[in-house]
Amino acid sequence: MHPLLKQYVAGRIALTPDQEALVDQCFVPRHTVRGEILVQAGTVARHLYFVAKGCLRIFLTNEAGEESTRFLVFEGSMGTAFPSFILRQPSAAAVQTPEPSELLQLSYENRVRLQQEIPGWETLDRIGVELAYIDAIRRIEQLISADSRERYRLLMEEHPEMIKRLPSRIIADYLGITPETLSRLKSKR
Repeated sequence: MHPLLKQYVAGRIALTPDQEALVDQCFVPRHTVRGEILVQAGTVARHLYFVAKGCLRIFLTNEAGEESTRFLVFEGSMGTAFPSFILRQPSAAAVQTPEPSELLQLSYENRVRLQQEIPGWETLDRIGVELAYIDAIRRIEQLISADSRERYRLLMEEHPEMIKRLPSRIIADYLGITPETLSRLKSKR
């Protein structure tokens, strides 16, 4: 089992060696290149991804072709186009790796298998979903209530690695500001 996944699971439930082997079997390694699309908008998200190294970007594209970053997922976390993955319906969002990444992909079927065969796996899933939901609500609240300066300050405090690792256009998009505004905010620091 990948050490980072083992750490993620161990913080929530205890596994026997046989259960660890099952988890290892269900999470399939996948290496991606910069800009690789894992889920196309309009298709069903077939996998949940655990990020061992790199980043996932979940984004929407409007009719004019403008992208809007919904979420960024870094090492030690899971992500996908979650409504599509759970509901088994075409996704409004696309999922991309904005940098070369090492992922562990879990199919919908294997997720169900883990929930059925490992006591506590459903709890582990629920906790993960709850934490992701809390992050989503906080992000929405910041986009609504904080100005661009405050959003940038919070990003620098909570996730400074984003600024260093990702292109400015993705950071600006994630913050809901223009690249020019981001450049001005960076220069004032």
